[in-house]
Amino acid sequence: MPLALVMSSFVAASRIGGAAQQYVLAQHKIDPVLAPTVLFGRSPAKGAQGEVTQPDVFRRMLGDIEADALFGMVDLVITGHFSLAEQVEIAAGVLERVRAGAERQPVVVVDPIMGDEPKGLYVKPEVAAAVAARLVPLADWITPNVWELSHLAGRPVGSADEAAAAARALGARALVTSVPAGPDRIGLLLVDGPQATLFTHPRLERAPNGTGDLVAASFGASLVEGLPPADAAERASRAAAETVKAGSDWRAPELPIVALGDRLVRPTAEVRIERL
Repeated sequence: MPLALVMSSFVAASRIGGAAQQYVLAQHKIDPVLAPTVLFGRSPAKGAQGEVTQPDVFRRMLGDIEADALFGMVDLVITGHFSLAEQVEIAAGVLERVRAGAERQPVVVVDPIMGDEPKGLYVKPEVAAAVAARLVPLADWITPNVWELSHLAGRPVGSADEAAAAARALGARALVTSVPAGPDRIGLLLVDGPQATLFTHPRLERAPNGTGDLVAASFGASLVEGLPPADAAERASRAAAETVKAGSDWRAPELPIVALGDRLVRPTAEVRIERL
Protein backbone atom coordinates (compact mmCIF):
# COMPACT_ATOMS: atom_id res chain seq x y z
CA MET A 1 0.00 0.00 0.00
CA PRO A 2 1.38 3.46 -0.84
CA LEU A 3 2.31 5.69 2.11
CA ALA A 4 1.77 9.43 2.54
CA LEU A 5 3.39 11.72 5.12
CA VAL A 6 1.25 14.75 5.96
CA MET A 7 2.57 17.68 7.98
CA SER A 8 -0.32 19.99 8.73
CA SER A 9 -3.05 20.81 11.25
CA PHE A 10 -5.30 18.37 13.10
CA VAL A 11 -8.87 19.55 13.69
CA ALA A 12 -11.01 16.96 15.47
CA ALA A 13 -14.53 18.08 14.58
CA SER A 14 -14.00 19.81 11.23
CA ARG A 15 -13.12 18.37 7.83
CA ILE A 16 -10.17 20.67 7.24
CA GLY A 17 -6.40 20.38 7.36
CA GLY A 18 -4.37 17.22 7.62
CA ALA A 19 -7.08 15.34 9.50
CA ALA A 20 -9.43 15.74 6.52
CA GLN A 21 -6.67 14.78 4.10
CA GLN A 22 -6.28 11.46 5.91
CA TYR A 23 -9.83 10.53 4.90
CA VAL A 24 -9.25 11.54 1.27
CA LEU A 25 -6.01 9.55 1.06
CA ALA A 26 -7.66 6.51 2.63
CA GLN A 27 -10.30 6.49 -0.12
CA HIS A 28 -7.41 6.25 -2.61
CA LYS A 29 -5.94 3.29 -0.65
CA ILE A 30 -2.98 5.39 0.45
CA ASP A 31 -1.91 4.90 4.06
CA PRO A 32 -1.68 8.33 5.76
CA VAL A 33 0.80 9.28 8.48
CA LEU A 34 -0.08 12.66 10.02
CA ALA A 35 2.40 14.76 11.99
CA PRO A 36 0.19 17.56 13.35
CA THR A 37 1.55 21.11 13.58
CA VAL A 38 -1.35 22.32 15.74
CA LEU A 39 -4.31 20.68 17.50
CA PHE A 40 -7.85 22.06 17.43
CA GLY A 41 -11.19 20.71 18.64
CA ARG A 42 -13.07 22.57 15.92
CA SER A 43 -12.26 25.02 13.16
CA PRO A 44 -10.37 28.16 14.20
CA ALA A 45 -12.76 30.00 11.87
CA LYS A 46 -15.38 29.33 14.57
CA GLY A 47 -13.21 30.83 17.27
CA ALA A 48 -11.45 27.70 18.52
CA GLN A 49 -8.20 28.11 20.42
CA GLY A 50 -5.63 25.51 19.41
CA GLU A 51 -2.49 24.05 20.94
CA VAL A 52 0.61 24.50 18.79
CA THR A 53 2.93 21.52 18.51
CA GLN A 54 6.12 22.88 19.98
CA PRO A 55 9.21 22.44 17.79
CA ASP A 56 10.92 19.94 20.07
CA VAL A 57 7.76 17.80 20.15
CA PHE A 58 7.30 18.13 16.37
CA ARG A 59 10.93 17.15 15.81
CA ARG A 60 10.68 14.12 18.11
CA MET A 61 7.43 13.02 16.50
CA LEU A 62 8.98 13.08 13.04
CA GLY A 63 12.11 11.41 14.42
CA ASP A 64 9.99 8.53 15.70
CA ILE A 65 8.34 8.21 12.29
CA GLU A 66 11.80 8.14 10.72
CA ALA A 67 13.01 5.60 13.27
CA ASP A 68 10.32 3.19 12.06
CA ALA A 69 12.03 3.37 8.64
CA LEU A 70 8.93 4.98 7.17
CA PHE A 71 10.83 7.78 5.44
CA GLY A 72 12.23 5.24 3.01
CA MET A 73 8.71 4.04 2.17
CA VAL A 74 7.03 7.39 1.55
CA ASP A 75 5.34 7.84 -1.84
CA LEU A 76 3.74 11.23 -1.14
CA VAL A 77 4.47 14.16 1.15
CA ILE A 78 1.91 16.91 1.71
CA THR A 79 2.71 20.02 3.71
CA GLY A 80 -0.02 22.41 4.80
CA HIS A 81 -0.53 24.64 7.82
CA PHE A 82 2.38 25.67 10.03
CA SER A 83 2.14 27.74 13.18
CA LEU A 84 5.83 28.50 13.69
CA ALA A 85 8.72 29.26 11.39
CA GLU A 86 10.81 26.66 13.24
CA GLN A 87 8.25 24.00 12.29
CA VAL A 88 8.77 24.97 8.65
CA GLU A 89 12.53 24.52 8.99
CA ILE A 90 12.01 21.09 10.56
CA ALA A 91 9.65 20.13 7.72
CA ALA A 92 12.19 21.25 5.12
CA GLY A 93 14.80 19.00 6.70
CA VAL A 94 12.32 16.12 6.63
CA LEU A 95 11.66 16.65 2.92
CA GLU A 96 15.38 16.56 2.23
CA ARG A 97 15.86 13.34 4.24
CA VAL A 98 12.82 11.65 2.73
CA ARG A 99 14.12 12.33 -0.75
CA ALA A 100 17.61 11.16 0.16
CA GLY A 101 16.47 7.89 1.72
CA ALA A 102 13.44 6.92 -0.36
CA GLU A 103 13.46 3.70 -2.33
CA ARG A 104 11.48 5.58 -4.97
CA GLN A 105 11.24 9.34 -5.29
CA PRO A 106 8.10 10.58 -3.54
CA VAL A 107 5.74 13.22 -4.89
CA VAL A 108 6.04 16.40 -2.80
CA VAL A 109 2.98 18.65 -2.71
CA VAL A 110 3.35 21.92 -0.83
CA ASP A 111 0.13 23.73 0.00
CA PRO A 112 1.55 27.14 1.01
CA ILE A 113 -1.14 28.00 3.53
CA MET A 114 -0.77 31.69 4.30
CA GLY A 115 -4.01 33.55 3.78
CA ASP A 116 -7.02 34.21 1.59
CA GLU A 117 -9.51 36.85 0.58
CA PRO A 118 -10.79 38.99 2.20
CA LYS A 119 -8.71 38.66 5.39
CA GLY A 120 -5.31 38.44 3.72
CA LEU A 121 -2.40 36.95 5.66
CA TYR A 122 -3.59 34.78 8.55
CA VAL A 123 -0.34 33.12 9.60
CA LYS A 124 2.60 34.89 11.18
CA PRO A 125 4.64 36.83 8.59
CA GLU A 126 7.74 34.84 9.50
CA VAL A 127 5.85 31.59 8.81
CA ALA A 128 4.79 32.80 5.36
CA ALA A 129 8.37 33.89 4.62
CA ALA A 130 9.75 30.52 5.72
CA VAL A 131 7.25 28.57 3.61
CA ALA A 132 8.18 30.66 0.57
CA ALA A 133 11.92 30.36 1.14
CA ARG A 134 12.24 26.76 2.33
CA LEU A 135 9.28 24.65 1.21
CA VAL A 136 8.20 26.07 -2.15
CA PRO A 137 11.66 25.41 -3.71
CA LEU A 138 11.51 21.77 -2.52
CA ALA A 139 8.06 21.10 -3.98
CA ASP A 140 7.25 19.08 -7.04
CA TRP A 141 3.90 20.89 -7.03
CA ILE A 142 2.44 23.79 -5.09
CA THR A 143 -1.31 24.21 -4.53
CA PRO A 144 -1.86 27.85 -3.51
CA ASN A 145 -5.12 29.72 -3.68
CA VAL A 146 -5.17 32.87 -5.79
CA TRP A 147 -4.30 35.14 -2.86
CA GLU A 148 -1.36 32.94 -1.82
CA LEU A 149 -0.04 32.77 -5.37
CA SER A 150 -0.19 36.57 -5.57
CA HIS A 151 1.67 36.84 -2.27
CA LEU A 152 4.35 34.36 -3.33
CA ALA A 153 4.87 35.96 -6.73
CA GLY A 154 4.66 39.56 -5.49
CA ARG A 155 2.23 40.53 -8.21
CA PRO A 156 -1.54 40.92 -8.54
CA VAL A 157 -3.53 37.87 -9.62
CA GLY A 158 -7.12 38.46 -10.63
CA SER A 159 -7.63 36.09 -13.53
CA ALA A 160 -6.56 32.71 -14.86
CA ASP A 161 -4.10 34.32 -17.28
CA GLU A 162 -2.51 36.34 -14.47
CA ALA A 163 -2.34 33.23 -12.30
CA ALA A 164 -0.53 31.33 -15.05
CA ALA A 165 1.95 34.19 -15.47
CA ALA A 166 2.55 34.36 -11.70
CA ALA A 167 3.21 30.63 -11.41
CA ARG A 168 5.65 30.75 -14.31
CA ALA A 169 7.42 33.73 -12.73
CA LEU A 170 7.90 31.60 -9.61
CA GLY A 171 9.24 28.76 -11.74
CA ALA A 172 6.80 26.42 -9.99
CA ARG A 173 4.54 23.68 -11.22
CA ALA A 174 1.24 24.67 -9.68
CA LEU A 175 -2.36 23.71 -9.22
CA VAL A 176 -3.99 26.99 -8.24
CA THR A 177 -7.29 26.89 -6.37
CA SER A 178 -10.19 29.38 -6.18
CA VAL A 179 -9.46 30.78 -9.65
CA PRO A 180 -12.30 33.10 -10.77
CA ALA A 181 -13.92 32.26 -14.09
CA GLY A 182 -16.75 34.71 -14.50
CA PRO A 183 -19.66 35.57 -12.22
CA ASP A 184 -20.96 32.02 -11.77
CA ARG A 185 -17.94 29.72 -12.10
CA ILE A 186 -14.77 28.99 -10.15
CA GLY A 187 -12.06 26.41 -10.55
CA LEU A 188 -8.53 25.09 -10.58
CA LEU A 189 -5.71 26.15 -12.86
CA LEU A 190 -2.95 23.67 -13.69
CA VAL A 191 0.31 25.36 -14.71
CA ASP A 192 2.97 22.97 -15.94
CA GLY A 193 5.65 24.94 -17.78
CA PRO A 194 4.17 26.40 -20.97
CA GLN A 195 0.94 24.42 -20.55
CA ALA A 196 -1.95 25.90 -18.57
CA THR A 197 -5.37 24.29 -18.22
CA LEU A 198 -8.38 25.71 -16.40
CA PHE A 199 -10.95 23.39 -14.82
CA THR A 200 -14.12 25.18 -13.71
CA HIS A 201 -17.41 24.25 -12.10
CA PRO A 202 -20.45 26.25 -10.99
CA ARG A 203 -19.80 28.56 -8.05
CA LEU A 204 -22.09 27.84 -5.11
CA GLU A 205 -23.22 30.56 -2.73
CA ARG A 206 -21.86 28.71 0.28
CA ALA A 207 -19.08 26.16 0.56
CA PRO A 208 -17.62 24.71 3.78
CA ASN A 209 -13.95 25.31 4.50
CA GLY A 210 -11.46 22.65 3.48
CA THR A 211 -11.77 22.40 -0.29
CA GLY A 212 -8.13 23.41 -0.72
CA ASP A 213 -7.05 20.61 1.61
CA LEU A 214 -9.21 18.15 -0.32
CA VAL A 215 -7.74 19.30 -3.65
CA ALA A 216 -4.13 18.92 -2.47
CA ALA A 217 -4.78 15.40 -1.20
CA SER A 218 -6.78 14.30 -4.24
CA PHE A 219 -4.21 15.71 -6.66
CA GLY A 220 -1.27 14.17 -4.80
CA ALA A 221 -3.00 10.79 -4.54
CA SER A 222 -3.72 10.78 -8.26
CA LEU A 223 -0.10 11.55 -9.08
CA VAL A 224 1.01 8.64 -6.88
CA GLU A 225 -1.42 6.41 -8.78
CA GLY A 226 0.41 7.38 -11.97
CA LEU A 227 -2.12 9.74 -13.55
CA PRO A 228 -0.70 12.49 -15.76
CA PRO A 229 -0.89 15.91 -14.06
CA ALA A 230 -3.77 17.12 -16.25
CA ASP A 231 -5.83 14.03 -15.43
CA ALA A 232 -4.96 14.34 -11.74
CA ALA A 233 -6.07 17.98 -11.77
CA GLU A 234 -9.32 17.12 -13.54
CA ARG A 235 -10.10 14.44 -10.95
CA ALA A 236 -9.30 16.84 -8.09
CA SER A 237 -11.57 19.47 -9.65
CA ARG A 238 -14.43 17.00 -10.03
CA ALA A 239 -13.91 15.70 -6.49
CA ALA A 240 -14.02 19.21 -5.05
CA ALA A 241 -17.10 20.13 -7.06
CA GLU A 242 -18.87 16.92 -6.13
CA THR A 243 -18.07 17.28 -2.43
CA VAL A 244 -19.16 20.92 -2.22
CA LYS A 245 -22.39 20.20 -4.12
CA ALA A 246 -23.18 17.22 -1.88
CA GLY A 247 -22.52 19.32 1.19
CA SER A 248 -24.91 21.96 -0.09
CA ASP A 249 -27.60 19.42 -0.99
CA TRP A 250 -27.30 17.70 2.38
CA ARG A 251 -27.02 21.00 4.31
CA ALA A 252 -23.82 19.61 5.83
CA PRO A 253 -21.86 21.97 8.09
CA GLU A 254 -18.61 20.32 6.97
CA LEU A 255 -17.36 18.75 3.76
CA PRO A 256 -18.97 15.26 3.64
CA ILE A 257 -15.71 13.53 2.77
CA VAL A 258 -16.45 10.25 4.54
CA ALA A 259 -20.06 10.06 3.38
CA LEU A 260 -19.04 10.44 -0.27
CA GLY A 261 -16.78 7.42 -0.05
CA ASP A 262 -15.80 6.08 -3.45
CA ARG A 263 -17.32 9.10 -5.17
CA LEU A 264 -14.16 10.98 -4.19
CA VAL A 265 -12.10 8.58 -6.28
CA ARG A 266 -14.58 8.37 -9.17
CA PRO A 267 -16.23 11.80 -9.19
CA THR A 268 -18.72 12.62 -11.93
CA ALA A 269 -19.37 16.31 -11.24
CA GLU A 270 -19.59 18.57 -14.28
CA VAL A 271 -16.30 20.32 -15.05
CA ARG A 272 -15.54 22.63 -17.98
CA ILE A 273 -11.98 22.34 -19.33
CA GLU A 274 -10.23 25.19 -21.13
CA ARG A 275 -6.66 25.28 -22.45
CA LEU A 276 -5.13 28.72 -22.01
